[in-house]
Amino acid sequence: MVIPPPPRPPTITKFLKPYVLRMHFTNKYVSAQVIHKPTATVAMSASSQEKALRGSMESTRDVAAAAKIGKILAERLLLNNIPAVTIHLKREQKYHGKVKAVVDSGRQTGVKLL
Repeated sequence: MVIPPPPRPPTITKFLKPYVLRMHFTNKYVSAQVIHKPTATVAMSASSQEKALRGSMESTRDVAAAAKIGKILAERLLLNNIPAVTIHLKREQKYHGKVKAVVDSGRQTGVKLL
């Protein structure tokens, strides 16, 4: 007799795959985008290049800037009713430094990052 796996919570399963968080770091800026995979469009984005954010940041490329970008992106996601996002790391990205700052600040703001 085969025992079926337990069902997943319905609020998370409808948001698991469609939205993916991608981060890009240059020597000058930090940017993060949430992409809706089925339509291949950018659902939400935040960058340290934005004019409104540049004035409030000391540096646009360090870990503190990455944390601020993660927080702003998470707030924008919650405003658009996107409670959960999967994380897509590039091959050279590790969960350390700026990547960790973006992800942890998003989690603290209230978005589930899987």
